[in-house]
Amino acid sequence: MQHLAILPILVPMLVGILQLLPPLQSNIFRQRVSSLLAVLALLAVATLLLVTSTSATQVYSLGGWTPPFGIVLVADRLSSMMVLLTTVLGFGALLYACAGEDNTGMYFHPLFLFQLTGINGAFLTGDIFNLFVFFEILLIASYALLIHGGGKQKTQASVHYVTLNLVGSAMFLFALGILYGTLGTLNMADMAQRVTLLHPQEAVLAQTGALLLLLVFGLKSAMLPLHFWLPRTYASASAPVAALFAIMTKVGVYSIYRVHGVIFGEGAGLLADVALPWLWPLAILTLIIGTIGVLASPTLRTLTANLVLVSVGTLLLTLVVGGAGLGAGLYYMLHTTLVTGALFLLADLIGKQRGKAEDRFVPSRPITQGGVLGALFFIAAMAVVGLPPLSGFVGKVLILQASNGSAGMLWVWSLILLSGLAALVAVSRAGTTLFWKVSGDPGDSPLATRLQLAAVVWLLLASPLLVIFGGPAAEFTEAAAAQMQLAYPTVKEMMNAVNQP
Repeated sequence: MQHLAILPILVPMLVGILQLLPPLQSNIFRQRVSSLLAVLALLAVATLLLVTSTSATQVYSLGGWTPPFGIVLVADRLSSMMVLLTTVLGFGALLYACAGEDNTGMYFHPLFLFQLTGINGAFLTGDIFNLFVFFEILLIASYALLIHGGGKQKTQASVHYVTLNLVGSAMFLFALGILYGTLGTLNMADMAQRVTLLHPQEAVLAQTGALLLLLVFGLKSAMLPLHFWLPRTYASASAPVAALFAIMTKVGVYSIYRVHGVIFGEGAGLLADVALPWLWPLAILTLIIGTIGVLASPTLRTLTANLVLVSVGTLLLTLVVGGAGLGAGLYYMLHTTLVTGALFLLADLIGKQRGKAEDRFVPSRPITQGGVLGALFFIAAMAVVGLPPLSGFVGKVLILQASNGSAGMLWVWSLILLSGLAALVAVSRAGTTLFWKVSGDPGDSPLATRLQLAAVVWLLLASPLLVIFGGPAAEFTEAAAAQMQLAYPTVKEMMNAVNQP
């Protein structure tokens, strides 16, 4: 239990390293078994971490160095929930990959586990410098996963993706230098305390650093106008990689929650809510552009990628609403990440059974397994649009209720309802074209394997479960949001103990 907080980082990293060595390196079966065992172990660790976080926040000081001088991992309610969300999504993507997608190129399994290492580390770290380090780990793994299996389309998309993220990483370092120079620390709990003591001259510099970070996190989360890379990149990735990428934008949103919702939030003195004037219009525009993209999407993969963009705009709106809106946003994050992950997998299965038409919205030959794939698509579509009785409906109702009486209520209600209506029109058109506008024989398309169907069902199961256990889930996300706004109180207690004579 003492080392529980570091296991979500160590387990995938160590297994990933072992897979680069004999006897695992050259045997895909052994790599599959070891990856599945590692992710199942992660599931157990993440569940245990989530349960313990309800009673106490776990703070892990690496090397015994206490904050603010040492590196700390903090497993509070929010970070534990995000680690479990990543693992559930990762298990579904891995199951799908083990049906054969992992054998189209080299080193899929080590790269997949290294990406889980980076994502889990980004959620658990208690300081911004290590947030940068884990960002780099997950990005380097994602660069290689994106082009896994090769192909002109993947290569073109990866060039834009890599270039933009390299620029983002350079800006991240500039922002860290500015903030360290003005605050003298990069520990998040310590920053939240010191930012209130800044003099006006120092506050100007710190404001520059804070806004640079907003730019970096905006790029990671695909916030407008830094969103243009997302639809093409996600649509060109292989299905399990695209499904795992559904959590990538949430890492950017999570970082904005932590940094601009707390460190530079209401209690930041001269820099209180420094990003709020920017977040309002950017969240609204992200939602509008995402909705237009949903309506204009020519393929199911692109449609799903634009639904990810809509979810980013919705989550940013909940940050601006604040208060209960944050808890509602976290519930919505759980729902949208898993459902869009399932839709990426479904798009691949449907595309493979439509011949040359793939997943484009054009008439084609019938889908061989039209019954089962149609049923799964119907459930996913209902959930992602926000129709009752699935989790999308509950998430949107929570967000609308939370915005009641707020200054932006009119914007939130109109945008959430209109984007839902647009999504309903888009997925209705998609379903009609993919399953009903058909002619000829099904042909000899490859059938979806049990493992692939199990992966989709695994991810879609989250939607009814989030409704059946909606009360406890909403209470947990509300408590996680309230705890987040206190900026790591356990770390503050440790720092105060260190500073006492």
